[in-house]
Amino acid sequence: MFSAKKRLDRAYKNAKVIYFDNSSKFILFSDCHRGDNSFADDFANNRNIYFHALKHYYSEGFSYCEVGDGDELWENLSFTPILEAHKNVYMLMKLFHEQNRLHMIWGNHDMVYRDPKYVEKHLSTYFDEKLGEEVELFCDIKYHEGIIIKHTETQQELFLTHGHQADWWNYTFWKWSRFLVRVLWKPLNVMGISDPTQPAKNYKELIKVERRTKKWITENNNLITIVGHTHRPRFPEPGDIAFFNDG
Repeated sequence: MFSAKKRLDRAYKNAKVIYFDNSSKFILFSDCHRGDNSFADDFANNRNIYFHALKHYYSEGFSYCEVGDGDELWENLSFTPILEAHKNVYMLMKLFHEQNRLHMIWGNHDMVYRDPKYVEKHLSTYFDEKLGEEVELFCDIKYHEGIIIKHTETQQELFLTHGHQADWWNYTFWKWSRFLVRVLWKPLNVMGISDPTQPAKNYKELIKVERRTKKWITENNNLITIVGHTHRPRFPEPGDIAFFNDG
């Protein structure tokens, strides 16, 4: 079984590199968990503010980096009901993609996106009921385990990854976790009972995940690392371990 170090090393080694300069602008979101607009859809209550915020960043020329778990594909069997529930959001994301301003990372809840063939099959097009035919959505989109944002002059690097690499259960046994969520926790979630196994709901596990990530950061010359996964925002003070979490 790979350790957290080996998983994070691999994510960094295989990361897509995006160069930026002092005029570049990025907005980072993670753990949106866009669902099917049912009572189990945690995104539904925030979709309007998310949409208007993203619309603002689009008009202001930002590039959008999604740091994993954008789509809730544990509770939902496929992307189609998610697209139907939040089509305005995906049409806006499509505009980012068409201008090469959309950069995607997969997390544990959308880990199926690590397979390029799956992405091509399910995200390239969608069926437009008005036109009665398939139309383009995210043609040629690529999902990554990690992204490095690198300054063209200083060579300063910011490493983006979802963070579940430090959570052995949700990385190695994600299919088993997905099964439990679909058959057990989603029905209970509809009744208002939260899944206590998630790092965001399990404080002891959350601390362990953060500790493993921080250890890796210190072993890599305090590399600025931005993750999600635990749903706990983190912005360190100057001089602290460069561990960021966008919430």
